[in-house]
Amino acid sequence: MPLVPTSPPRALVVMGVSGSGKSTVGSELAQTLGRPFVDADDLHPASNKQKMAAGIPLTDDDRLPWLNAVGAALAEETAPVVACSALKRVYRDILRRAEPAIAFVELDGSRELLEERMRARRGHFMPTSLLDSQLATLEPLQGDEVGVRIDISADPSTLVDRVLGSLDLAR
Repeated sequence: MPLVPTSPPRALVVMGVSGSGKSTVGSELAQTLGRPFVDADDLHPASNKQKMAAGIPLTDDDRLPWLNAVGAALAEETAPVVACSALKRVYRDILRRAEPAIAFVELDGSRELLEERMRARRGHFMPTSLLDSQLATLEPLQGDEVGVRIDISADPSTLVDRVLGSLDLAR
């Protein structure tokens, strides 16, 4: 079970595999809280997007410049909500170094639901063929990490309410 923050976090990272709803929940959460929203997908270099679109999983070396860009966005924005996969503990550690007052919102759901969502969206660079590699890479939030794990089976507004309640954030 992740740690609940003892004080309101300066930044929030909505994390999870592709299809979990990071962008949808993150943008609604940011709007509800009156915070800026950053979609980390927009910070991927073109080479990463091309690789993923071709069905090739990213390596840690591919991800490092992107994670540094996400960390810079976390540090530069005022109290941001960032949608970022942050699949491994080491990736989250990079983000924490950039912004220590951070809480993670891990969006968790069944493989079937994730695949269904991925198949329903149009125009996204991430193919469903990479879902299994993302699930294999995912390291859920650990007991010493600040954040909350939320089941994604509800609608986005309900998920936002659960995040607000779990992290004791005021609207």
